[in-house]
Amino acid sequence: MNIYAGNLSRDLTESELKEAFEAFGVVSSVSIIKDRYTGESRGFGFVEMPNQEEAQAAINGLNGKNLKGRTATVNEARPRQDKPRSGFGGGRGRSSAGGRRY
Repeated sequence: MNIYAGNLSRDLTESELKEAFEAFGVVSSVSIIKDRYTGESRGFGFVEMPNQEEAQAAINGLNGKNLKGRTATVNEARPRQDKPRSGFGGGRGRSSAGGRRY
């Protein structure tokens, strides 16, 4: 099961997050999402646990708990929905004349 972990301390490392989840079972992967420009944590990540029962126990055990000074939000990750990329003009129905209608 893919698990979302949010409201994480910026100082929390992937190994610390993995350790917290391993208290409930086997963890196959951990990824804390980082800002692409600064490399700093964005305060959320994902944990993959292969066993459904262990994953649910981790969600129940860690949601609302203090992880390195912050109250974590832990739940089953929702499938990613692709957002349309906003290119030049934003695709908001504006004409090439800067939104003016002649």
